[in-house]
Amino acid sequence: MRSTFMGLETARRGMYTQQSALQVTGHNVANANTPGYTRQRINFEQTSPYPSPSFNRPQIPGQVGTGVEAGSIQRIRDSFMDVQFRGENNKLGYWETKANSLMKMEEIMNEPSDSGLAKTMDMFWQSLQDLAVNPKNSGARSVVRQRGLALAETFNYLSNSLTTIRQDLNNEIQVTEKEVNSLLKQIHNVNQQIGDVEPHGLLPNDLYDERDRLIDSLSNLVNINVTYQSSGGNASSIAEGKAVISLVDSNQSPLANLVTAKGYQEMKVHFTPPGTDPYVTGVSVGERNLDLKEFDSDGKLKGLIESFGSQDENGKVTGAYPDMLSELDNLAYTFAVEFNKIHSDGMSPNEINHVNGDGEVEPVNQEIPFFADKGFGALTDDHRAGFASRLDLSDDIKASLDNIANADGTNPDAAETGDSSVLLKLADVINQDFDYGQNSQMASFRNYYEVLIGGMAVDTQNAVRLTDNSGVLRQAVDDRRMSTSAVSLDEEMTNMIQFQHAYNASARMISLQDELLDKIINGMGTGGR
Repeated sequence: MRSTFMGLETARRGMYTQQSALQVTGHNVANANTPGYTRQRINFEQTSPYPSPSFNRPQIPGQVGTGVEAGSIQRIRDSFMDVQFRGENNKLGYWETKANSLMKMEEIMNEPSDSGLAKTMDMFWQSLQDLAVNPKNSGARSVVRQRGLALAETFNYLSNSLTTIRQDLNNEIQVTEKEVNSLLKQIHNVNQQIGDVEPHGLLPNDLYDERDRLIDSLSNLVNINVTYQSSGGNASSIAEGKAVISLVDSNQSPLANLVTAKGYQEMKVHFTPPGTDPYVTGVSVGERNLDLKEFDSDGKLKGLIESFGSQDENGKVTGAYPDMLSELDNLAYTFAVEFNKIHSDGMSPNEINHVNGDGEVEPVNQEIPFFADKGFGALTDDHRAGFASRLDLSDDIKASLDNIANADGTNPDAAETGDSSVLLKLADVINQDFDYGQNSQMASFRNYYEVLIGGMAVDTQNAVRLTDNSGVLRQAVDDRRMSTSAVSLDEEMTNMIQFQHAYNASARMISLQDELLDKIINGMGTGGR
């Protein structure tokens, strides 16, 4: 026969379980605005019915329930949504980095504008045409020299500014490397804490949240794949276990283990030695060295490396900034060489009125260059790299306005009458096609620069477009994920009322059992007294 006290135990279990549910609800409400928090629920489970199957059993109609217990406290989270979110977050990290670096480049190049290189070149050509109208006008000569100096300084400014941004990218790569390693260490530490709790049959939900937050941040930097390994012991069947994180390429093929159940491996980005042309040579994870062809792992780190520069299969340093700097060097060098060729063949007033050793005035073509190299003087193809940052006027042009050539050097007599044939040739240089080296097509200075700026604009537009697309997709996935995992205060208030009523009902059952026991103890056997 069942005990009269059985009802008390059933009601007690109901009160304790509903109280636990209210505590979980309070935890959810308290963390409604906590970043990365996943709402939790208590899993109610029926306790074993009475009696258990056996040969000896009380004579009752069947098994009777004995109440409820809290089986576990579980996070409400969709792991498939996590995988989707991290994939989109990885793409966003890559394209956002590319877009930011290209937009900075656009700001420096500043085209089209009244202060860009194209406008500065046009003003230089215009000054040459104005001087051709009156070659003996010292004011017009001064304008040519100043416009030439402004053009050289514009090349210097563009090259130096792009180089500075590239140095910033170098620093940002190193900061990102430290951020990756910091996240790996934190994930490993959380793994260890989870491994200490799970074997006891508990679910460390708050640690799970912290680990997922760290993994989400890591997915923005590099492309990763996450699996889980059991912590062992008496772990719950719904325990997540320790996270095992692998670095993967764009095809999701594993490249190296970043975090294992027992430890983690740091990532290192390798550069060329100091004093050489700076670029990234490879990436290593622990003892595993990856060249940049193998390191096909999207994310912020790859976007920074592609912008900063690396070496291709042909030994050429490529990247958004190295390519633009190289193109500027080609443009500046070709322009200076071709302009100097014509200028050196012409004659200036100082050359026409040259005084020889006998004190006689005679024309002498001294082949005076208009432009020079700040670092090396004469222009040589060996010093093409970095030339845009060193372009300058020659010392002769700086020393005297009358060293600007205007006349045909083959006809000194005509030069004395104010010949401007060389000035017209110089002014026409902009319309001629030249070879800029490195397998480039023949083009005029204006067309070459337009193609350069147009290509940059297209790349930037594409990166911004894909950044927007990735951002929208990530937000859509995150919204779906939050619809499952985020705390809804309205839902929690409803649950709170539900659990409160259940708690009160269980308490009323105890009062009822108390009345029944009072009748048995104090009311039975008193008849006839």
